[in-house]
Amino acid sequence: MAFDNPLASEIWASKYRFAPAGDAGDKSVEETWTRIATAVAEAEPPKLRKAWRERFLSSLQDFQFLPAGRIIAGAGTARSVTLFNCFVMGEIPDDLGGIFGHIQEAARTLQQGGGVGMDFSTIRPAGAPVHGVGADASGPLSFMDVWDAMCRTILSAGQRRGAMMGCLRIDHPDIEAFIDAKRDGARLRNFNLSVLVTDAFLQALSRDGDWPLTFGGTTFKVVRAADLWRRLMQATYDCAEPGVIFIDRVNEKNNLAYCEQIIASNPCGEQMLPPYGACLLGSINLARLVDAPFTPHAGLDEARLADLTRTAVRFLDNVIDISRYPLEAQELEAKAKRRIGLGVTGLADALIFCGARYGAPEAVELTRRWLAVIRREAYRASAELAAEKGPFPLYDPQILDRPNLQALDEETRGLILRHGLRNGCLTSIAPTGTTSLLAGNVSSGIEPVFAISYDRKIRQPDGSTQAETVEDYALAVWKRLHGSEPPPEDVFVSAQTLTPADHLRMQAAAQEMIDSSISKTVNCPETIAFDDFADVYLEGWRTGCKGLTTYRPNAVTGSVLSVAAESEAPPQAPQPAAADALTPRPDRLEGATYKLKWPESAHAVYVTINDAQVGGARRPMEIFINSKNMEHYAWTLGLTRMISAVFRRGGDVSFVAEELKAVFDPRGGAWLDGRYVPSLLAAIGGVIERHLRLDGTGSEAALENAASVPIMRAIPPSPCPQCGSAALHRQEGCDTCSDCGYSKCG
Repeated sequence: MAFDNPLASEIWASKYRFAPAGDAGDKSVEETWTRIATAVAEAEPPKLRKAWRERFLSSLQDFQFLPAGRIIAGAGTARSVTLFNCFVMGEIPDDLGGIFGHIQEAARTLQQGGGVGMDFSTIRPAGAPVHGVGADASGPLSFMDVWDAMCRTILSAGQRRGAMMGCLRIDHPDIEAFIDAKRDGARLRNFNLSVLVTDAFLQALSRDGDWPLTFGGTTFKVVRAADLWRRLMQATYDCAEPGVIFIDRVNEKNNLAYCEQIIASNPCGEQMLPPYGACLLGSINLARLVDAPFTPHAGLDEARLADLTRTAVRFLDNVIDISRYPLEAQELEAKAKRRIGLGVTGLADALIFCGARYGAPEAVELTRRWLAVIRREAYRASAELAAEKGPFPLYDPQILDRPNLQALDEETRGLILRHGLRNGCLTSIAPTGTTSLLAGNVSSGIEPVFAISYDRKIRQPDGSTQAETVEDYALAVWKRLHGSEPPPEDVFVSAQTLTPADHLRMQAAAQEMIDSSISKTVNCPETIAFDDFADVYLEGWRTGCKGLTTYRPNAVTGSVLSVAAESEAPPQAPQPAAADALTPRPDRLEGATYKLKWPESAHAVYVTINDAQVGGARRPMEIFINSKNMEHYAWTLGLTRMISAVFRRGGDVSFVAEELKAVFDPRGGAWLDGRYVPSLLAAIGGVIERHLRLDGTGSEAALENAASVPIMRAIPPSPCPQCGSAALHRQEGCDTCSDCGYSKCG
């Protein structure tokens, strides 16, 4: 089986190929599929293993069915990893010992490769009394900082970044601080954040009423609901977070509401889960199932879709039995309900093949039709599995009264009534960032195509770079069929040309057919007015969505991969100026010196930053770091020379502060001025950030919002933290690099 492009081959080799020492391991992607099919078939009775191994293998070939990355990388390797992508952790108790016990559980889960979601609403707010010790509580955000530092530490021992979701109820007294938390671009970097929005709040909002912020039966503050909602939308507009989860709707629509209460979401939002719940994911590649693309006879082969769905349900059900689990509680939960999350990828490409514009009425109807096939066949397959292997242990016939099952046809309901269900929940639509790249750069999940084509730079052995064009799968197929003839612009649309309404229509149509939820990002142009943006979440509520996240390029997170209108190629990373462009140093400079007292250092550290007036504006020119502690001498000298060179080259220099603030010390950080700082370097970054705020008189500039970005900031493209290219883009709640395949949720 040949890869569709070199990037797909690189993704396989770097992320999914099993390559232990010696000659063992996967020599080709076919061997990867064989390894996985063999491992998953082990859950079958011995006499059936060979037949199901062949059927599983057939579904994997040609990238028709794409198990989630944890399964591709781990199944059949004997590694001590989980094959589940993400978990929601247990309910966090409101006491110090319990909190740190849950941090330990999250660390064990992250260490084995699982992302984690937590609801921090159970922790008392900042300032609340802690009886018995004569102290005030520090609040949930302070403990989220500890979780964040733990996640960075676990990352230092592994190859994949940890992913976490932090949730807080909209009636928690610390909700305003939670909403604004991501305004600090260096804080909670390993978290996605979502507000748990209740029906009661939405009712208060609709009548322009007041909203009490309460904990443990005590009201700490009363706010106007509209003001709190505007604050949430303004933060989302400015920082792309937090997202929202309509938690009452989630529980109302849950198949398993009779035996569980959903408390939070996994990091990317496609699985809302109860305490210790897990999500097991896989996607059917719709782009591989369209016959006669770009012709009047184009259509998706629904018989193949039905067959793949039935095979995928059995495949994922088997994975529940062969996977490891970081915690016993997670295994008990997974096996009691046997929840799976079967979804799709390549939807946008399949629509392009069929001549349907993403977001248009025809695309909405095709989406409903295709997902209805998956829903029907998934439930039928699960009922037949229940007849063969038994229903999930907590099965109760009252599940037929749940909204998702009431919508099924009578034949399918009859099967369930006779046999029960093997799986409590069956469908969700998850992020498919790197697996979609593996499958030939098909469109990801139910997202639109992000970029029709772009150039990526490949470093050669001699140090030079060579440009390589990467094309969306639909464009590659068009060129194979039509050569250099221009593709039809009316259907070859991308995220750059769509409106928020287009995104919402597609997400709402998909949600009608999905048990759990959908990982999707409503991408908005940077130029969208706030008043046009402010209704996005409420419109999502009106159309039936369970949760929403948006992304608008902004000054806090940066401008992720953007595409030129004509070439649709991502901008190249800013190139440094030539050496002779360095600004000469004047004889006399003025600046400021800052004193840092780091707890582990016997002597204070002094940071001096001197400024020059260039073109009528103040600009930093050089930095010096001094301390009597000689342990710091070598690295501080190198750091000051490097930063000073960056300052003298000009342009936006705020990234220096951001990069330093993201550095953590594996030995632990320190609390400075009431905030956790992960390292001495991070503290120096904070000094630089503070200095950039000065208004030229030695006073901090009066900013509209104390948490807003430094006054000298531009909006640069966000570089990929793995390869450094400006090819990072946000989809499905995850950042994915189109150059190297790096992916991070949270």
